[in-house]
Amino acid sequence: MKKGIFLIICLFFLILPSEVESLEYHRLYNLKEGMNADEIMKTVYHNKYSLFCKDITLKGKVIYIDSPNFFRKRKYIKYRMISGKDGIAYKEITTFTYPTEVKGLSLLVWSYESPQKKQDVWLWVPSLKKVRKISPSQNDDAFMGSDFTVEEVSTRKFEDETYRLIGEKSFAGYKSKYTGKDFFKGRSCFVIEAVPKKKNWYYAKRIIWVDKETGGNIYEEYYDRKGRLFKTIFRKWELLDAGDKKYPTQTTLEVTNLISKHSTVILMDNIRYDQNLSSGLFTVKTLMRSRW
Repeated sequence: MKKGIFLIICLFFLILPSEVESLEYHRLYNLKEGMNADEIMKTVYHNKYSLFCKDITLKGKVIYIDSPNFFRKRKYIKYRMISGKDGIAYKEITTFTYPTEVKGLSLLVWSYESPQKKQDVWLWVPSLKKVRKISPSQNDDAFMGSDFTVEEVSTRKFEDETYRLIGEKSFAGYKSKYTGKDFFKGRSCFVIEAVPKKKNWYYAKRIIWVDKETGGNIYEEYYDRKGRLFKTIFRKWELLDAGDKKYPTQTTLEVTNLISKHSTVILMDNIRYDQNLSSGLFTVKTLMRSRW
């Protein structure tokens, strides 16, 4: 009898999902000691796509560092509404506001919960006054002509890789190529190895430093199949006030291609959460009628 009860208890704990295995929308999760690699990375992705809030608005800049003294710049605004309904994770509109040749160009994206379902993407071309339904770019394509890939910025999901916890270490710090400032020296981090499930992908593995304080992936190293480091990405995560809460937020992304020595920076400001955006904003009809 006792043996039977023991087996039932064991089965219960085997099938009972942990808090992190089924993260809820509109709820904030923090990293905890003793988490395994999967639990840590699920929290990282929950934070990356702001799934803890109702919606987010921001203004951004993409800065291309062609040389130490020559920068090119694009500006954009972004609106994202977190869904969690009908299989949709979130809906998002991004509109370029500078320079003139791209001003008004807008993208409407519906991103789905299922790893097998690709994003729906609509493009508004103001010069043609047309909306085009487009196939998502290959995830290893350059994002906005930068050193980031589309996957690194917007499409990568937890299910795209397998994870192994290397250990817990103090971060050595990062010096920005753009500002020259030092960030996160001595910050306590989880260090994780991530291997893509796709064969012959553009990287063989990446080493991720996850900040225990913000729950953000502050630094990533990308290695090719010969074990050579060819790219690094720094992400500045901050805890921003949102009413009575503090939300983990990416405010700076900086990528460096170690082969070309070229860098790209994405800066985000005027970040606002829970603005009660209307779901009607994220439709093709609204995209066609908008005057950005």
